[in-house]
Amino acid sequence: MPRLAIAQLRPTKGDYNANLQKIGGVLAQIAKLDPPVDLAVFPETATSGYFVEGGVRDVAVTAGTLFRDLTVEHEAAGAPPVDVAIGFYEVFQNHFYNSCLYASLGGKDAGVRHVHRKVFLPTYGVFDEERFVDRGREIRAFDTRWGRVAILVCEDAWHSISGTIAALQGAQLVIVPSASPARGTGMDEEGVRLPASVVRWERILRGIADEHGVWVAFASLVGFEGGKGFPGGSVVVSPTGDIVLRGPLFEEAVLTYDVDFEEITRARAEAPLLADLEVNLPHLVKNLAKGETGKGKRKRAVVQFDPATNGTDGSRVSTPAARIHVVGKGVEEGDPLAIDTDLARRWLTSFLKDEVVRRRGFAKGIVGLSGGVDSSLTAFLAVEALGKDNVIGVRMPYCTSSPESLDHALLVIETLGIQSVTIDITAAVDGYLAQVEPNGDIDPTRRGNVMARERMIVLFDLSAKYKALPIGTSNKSERLLGYFTWHADDTPPVNPLGDLFKTQVRTLARHVGVPEVILKKPPTPDLVPGQTTEGDFGISYDKVDRILYYLIRGMKPAEVVARGFTPEEVAKVAGRLESTHWKRRLPTVAMMSQTAIGEFYLRPVDY
Repeated sequence: MPRLAIAQLRPTKGDYNANLQKIGGVLAQIAKLDPPVDLAVFPETATSGYFVEGGVRDVAVTAGTLFRDLTVEHEAAGAPPVDVAIGFYEVFQNHFYNSCLYASLGGKDAGVRHVHRKVFLPTYGVFDEERFVDRGREIRAFDTRWGRVAILVCEDAWHSISGTIAALQGAQLVIVPSASPARGTGMDEEGVRLPASVVRWERILRGIADEHGVWVAFASLVGFEGGKGFPGGSVVVSPTGDIVLRGPLFEEAVLTYDVDFEEITRARAEAPLLADLEVNLPHLVKNLAKGETGKGKRKRAVVQFDPATNGTDGSRVSTPAARIHVVGKGVEEGDPLAIDTDLARRWLTSFLKDEVVRRRGFAKGIVGLSGGVDSSLTAFLAVEALGKDNVIGVRMPYCTSSPESLDHALLVIETLGIQSVTIDITAAVDGYLAQVEPNGDIDPTRRGNVMARERMIVLFDLSAKYKALPIGTSNKSERLLGYFTWHADDTPPVNPLGDLFKTQVRTLARHVGVPEVILKKPPTPDLVPGQTTEGDFGISYDKVDRILYYLIRGMKPAEVVARGFTPEEVAKVAGRLESTHWKRRLPTVAMMSQTAIGEFYLRPVDY
């Protein structure tokens, strides 16, 4: 009965040596366990972090190098013999791979037992693996000191054929190292709210285990890389498809479990699916491999069936048809913008801890407080993540600013008990405008842009003074509509709200305790007296957010109109969305070389 330890770790981006030491620390920790651990499983790319892009060539090592360095760490830990499975970027025969090393450390039979090179490379959405590494070509089970094992690295497991190949080769345990960012929110079969990607992962892993009667050990990265959060939630799944152990979300942890291979025998006896597959697979493969005839066309098979029996009316039904519940298009879908507030709160506070402290090395954060719901929520989340002594709230009024904005910003400061600074930007703004427009002829849009950019000057200067990282407050609605001043509102390097629509911000703000008086007032940038955001839009946020939601999911305007909006409303939102892409990108640079930054020279923002 082998004992597993699954380590869901937060690697230091691009630092092989630091991550190796962390792995050594885990080996030292599990060395104290009794009974001893037989296998320690670490996540995909545990030695480097996942999103290193063009940095793969810097962090990749040979399997021999990794084994040598692990041996040093194992000996330093004074640990008993143990097997390890560790994800890493590999150099092999002059190619780069996303691989997993399986090795035995310590004892007479120490050595490399297997290297699995990821076969299925995700190259869609946030993933771009095929640009940086090559594909592996095989899935193979292998023998270990205590049983037979196969490895599937992350995306490999999403293809059902992979688990089938592993099981047919005799694998008793399938190891799945993963670096899969959390996306969306969902609910598992027990009604537990989890990131939607985690729910889907668990369904896939349970399917592998249940269909083939194998144990599955899933090890997930933890932490944030460039805003993409690895959720943890590692699991051990039994041969009957039950999750017998689950790791915490967004936290490092080491999970241990004693695997009983006798359960494989019982599971396969109760549901002999693998035995059926062994018998029928050769026939299915033979049928699949039948050659095509003609000009690239497969010969159409003749359908074989028996004719109808019992005369011409034998199959007719004389009783009235029962009503069947219809699901699908036209059925109420619920609110597409509904969020699980507790999960979102944990997600975003974990994001701030990682991005402010661990990734960028700041102990403090600084937030520009306007008295609105966005900046208020940001301050609440920052305090939860960093502590009230490490958050600075900055009020930056102009002479025409609403007194209510100042009062509400002060209310947030006092409610949270954070340090505050008030900087009146009137002299700086008016001093500049007096030089460029001596006659005072300045339109409100230009004045508002100067005010917004002056506030960023203040925020970044105070950042240098207090050694506090600026934290952004722009929401997804405003970013998609281009409703911000370029190189101003959206400038701070870290933004917890940038993927939340305004209506979702309100919901989360109410959940974390933002004062009701702030939640109820009309949103305003407060650049012009009497200005409101919805007045500028000419449409409410409730409508704007839903129209945006449908448009960015690929719906045509006519399809959105069919969901209860007027053509004018959809056209207005779509027009702003399509005309403001430039505001969401870095400056456009003329490409003249094969080392153009952001085109050929690719490095993630945090490495």
